Order: sequence, then structure tokens, then C-alpha cells
Amino acid sequence: MSTASKPDVADVHVYDTTLRDGAQQEGMNLSVADKLAIAPLLDELGVTFIEGGWPGAIPKDTEFFARAEKDLTLANAELAAFGSTRKAGGRAHTDTQVRALLDSAAPTITLVAKSDIRHVERALRTDGDENLAMIADTVAYLTDAGRRVIVDAEHFFDGYRFDPDYALRAVTTAFEAGADVVALCDTNGGMLPDWVFDIVSSVRERTDGRLGIHAHNDSGCAVANSMAAVIAGAHHVQGTVNGYGERTGNADLLAVVANLELKLEIPVLGGAGLAEVTRIAHAVSEITNIAPFARQPYIGASAFAHKAGLHASAIRVDPDLYQHIDPRKVGNDMRMLVSDMAGRASIELKGRELGFDLSGQSDLLGRVTERVKDAEANGYTFDAADASFELLLREEIAGTRPAYFRTESWRAIVEHTQQTGEVNAEATVKLHTGDVRVVSTGEGNGPVNALDAALRQSLVTAYPAIEDFELIDYKVRLLDSSHGTDAVTRVLLEMTDGQDSWSTVGVGPNILEASWEALVDSLVYGLVRHEVVPL
Repeated sequence: MSTASKPDVADVHVYDTTLRDGAQQEGMNLSVADKLAIAPLLDELGVTFIEGGWPGAIPKDTEFFARAEKDLTLANAELAAFGSTRKAGGRAHTDTQVRALLDSAAPTITLVAKSDIRHVERALRTDGDENLAMIADTVAYLTDAGRRVIVDAEHFFDGYRFDPDYALRAVTTAFEAGADVVALCDTNGGMLPDWVFDIVSSVRERTDGRLGIHAHNDSGCAVANSMAAVIAGAHHVQGTVNGYGERTGNADLLAVVANLELKLEIPVLGGAGLAEVTRIAHAVSEITNIAPFARQPYIGASAFAHKAGLHASAIRVDPDLYQHIDPRKVGNDMRMLVSDMAGRASIELKGRELGFDLSGQSDLLGRVTERVKDAEANGYTFDAADASFELLLREEIAGTRPAYFRTESWRAIVEHTQQTGEVNAEATVKLHTGDVRVVSTGEGNGPVNALDAALRQSLVTAYPAIEDFELIDYKVRLLDSSHGTDAVTRVLLEMTDGQDSWSTVGVGPNILEASWEALVDSLVYGLVRHEVVPL
């Protein structure tokens, strides 16, 4: 592939297909309300087009466009309806699904059209000339009706490699009929960047029309293929937020636009732009109910997380030495991970991140570093437990950890009633808040849930802020699975106060002891965070 520099383009369309192609991901089921909630986020990001679905073919998508016409106001993007060319042997103006595209009232219509002669003959069961007529007839009909038309040339790259002349005829036919864009589709996702660059370059030589790229990620190259297409002359990129899509997903549109703007210096987003991309990506994740991928480029929680002590030493001098961009440009942030790989520089930087200036305190840094390494050797991990690390740090700085209560004892029992099959858990906690001894019993659907309930009951009178704390995630790992049920157990849990969340870690010879430690740390940290004074 050529090492061409910034492409000579006036503008590049950004076409989001999260609401249609992305929604085909296994396990994703977007309601009309979900789509109406996601669309304004995409518009805020500043994409050029938002593809809403296939009206006429999918009732839910027909409803989406009907409601969007009344309820959806877009400031930056244009809504696109997706459909197919007319049926073989018919006419566009009498094709009910083509008519449904007009009835959607979408200003842009995207047509999927066959460009691989094998698909024409085997899937459509017609001949090459009729397929070209289907493209020309449908595009002309829709453009005559005043709609912008984008043609997705399905299976284009595979078709081009099999029969380049026919694939090119499909493209030129669409442009001659009035298509505004022809997106070249790697529908099977099997292309490599060099192949994409060469093919797009060849097509570019044959037409002046605006070419696009629609890449799937089956070869792991969707983002790279999208970049290769732009460098070769495509002025329109399609993809989905967070790389959603069937099989291995579509091109991650967020990585594509970040690469275009930050690497090739091509401005492509209107609206809020890159500075809000992390927030918007996570907001979409909440609606789709698919957890964000921590190692996602640019916006993942681990995208700018540093663990090695060597990295930390260099970052302390100049963060750019180990980061390819300033994370603030995409609304993300640098994170220092504390682990057994940490050196004093890592601890100092992590302390700074948490609001503690540890510079020049070599003895303190040494003690904290050794405690971290000793703890990790015994099964703890602070990578994802910042709250536990901060409590450790506070203890080393002050000589003691915040003492909100003193535990006398706790116990948990589980009762299984054979006759009814019911399982009940009950926990009792005895502790002291100031001079007051408190005994509380809690019930739950398991022993940890019961312990959590009993501990909160014991503390909420003395510390009412605890009422706002909620356990939102709980993970268990056996650290030496060869010992089976006798293995050391690590628990990571996440708690929130409705505004922010924090994570703690506990390790013990069994799940209850590990859970108790993580629960106690979590409540203590929450009280510290809320600046509650111990009794």
C-alpha cells in the first residue's frame, strides 16, 4: 500500500449505521425508544448521516421513522432509511418496499445493491443486465422524488476480485442514475488494507463520483481497511459506535474518526466532536446494555492506562513519551495502574492522580511500593481497585486508616429447605460505632448479599450517607484453581453513590472473608469520599 500522506479531500462523510447494522449484533435488541435515545447522541457527536433502519421490511423500523418525523430533531446529521433495489422483473414505482422508503420521509435513502455477479446469479437468480437495471431504475426513481441516494455496493471487494468489470459497471451505473455516494462494501470482512487500497485506487481512476467504504471486521482489519480506503480516495466512511455488528462487528466508527482527525488531520465531525466521544460511546453502551470494552482504542478505560514502572518513570518526565495522543482530545484520561510491576514513579503518579503530592517523600514511596508488591504476591490486585489502593495510601500517610467502626464479629448462614427447595441466607454483624455497640441481622438471596444488608443496617444510623451507596458489580476469582474449593479467593466489587463509582478488592481463604474485606473497604472509602467524620 502506498505511504500517501493526508488525502486531498474537501470533506469526508461520516455515516453511522449503529441503529441498523450495529443492531444485528448477537444479544442486542434495540427498541424504538432505544433508537430514539441513541440518535440524538450520534447527532451530538456530529456524524453526517444516521441510518435508522429498514422501513417497510421491519415493523419496528417503520415505527421508528414515523416517530422520528414527529419527535426527533437533528442539528448536525441527516436521517437515512435503508432498503434494497427493486425486485427483479419489476418497476421501482410499483415496488412496495421502495415505496416504503419514500413513505419514511427520510431525506436520504441508502440502497443495498448487488455488485458481485455470483450473488446476482445465485442469490437474486437473475442476470447481470437485469441487476444493473434494478440499480438504475431504483436510484433514478428516488432521486427524481427529491431524495439523496447512497448505494451500498454489497460484496463489492469480493466481487471485484472475481470479476472486476462487472463490479465496476455496478458502481458506474449507480452514479449515472444519480447516486450521491457509492459505498464499496467488504461485506464478508475478509479484506486486507493493501487489497482495499489497490481496489479503491483502481475504482477512483474510473469515476469521479464520491466513493465510500463499509467494512466488517472478520479479518480484524475493519478500521485499517477504512483508513486505507480514505487514503486511496474514498470520501465517505461507514461504521458503528463501539464496532457493534453481527459476527465480529463493523468498523468501529469512533476509532476511524479519531484516526482521521488526529492522525490525518481531516476534520470530519461537527457538533461536540472528539472531545465528547468517550462520554457518548459510554452513553450508547448504557442504552444497548453492552458493557464498554476496556481495551477499545481511544475511548476504553485501559486505552491510556500504564502499569510498567519503566513507563511511569518516563511519563513523569513527559506523558507524550508513552502515549500516542493526549487522551483529553477524545474525552478520556491517563490512568496509572498500581501492581507488583510498579516502581516508585508509578506510585507517585498514581498518588498525584488521586490528589496526593508524594514528590520528595522517598521513605513513604518505598513503604507503599513494598506494601503493594507484598499484597499482590498474596493475591491482591489494585489495577481495578483504586479505592482499596487509596485507603492503603492514606494509612501509610496518616499512620492509621479511617476508623468509622470496629468489628466485633460477623457470621453468615445459608439454609436450604429440601421440601420446598427454598434457599435463605441470613447474616449477623456485631460492631461498635464510637461508644455504641450495634447488633444487626440481614437477609439476602445469598450469604454475601445478607452480609451486605447486615453491615449497612449496623452503620446507617451513625452514618446516614451509606443509604445512598449501592453495590453495582461483584466479581469472584479463584487464585489457585488446582486446589478447587480450597483455593484462595479474590473478590472485586464496585459501589456507587449515584454520582460516582469506586472499586475495592478483598482476598481470603474463602469467598465470605474476601467479600467482607471488600465490602468494608467499599463503605469506608465511600464515607471518606463524602468527607464524613468518624464518631
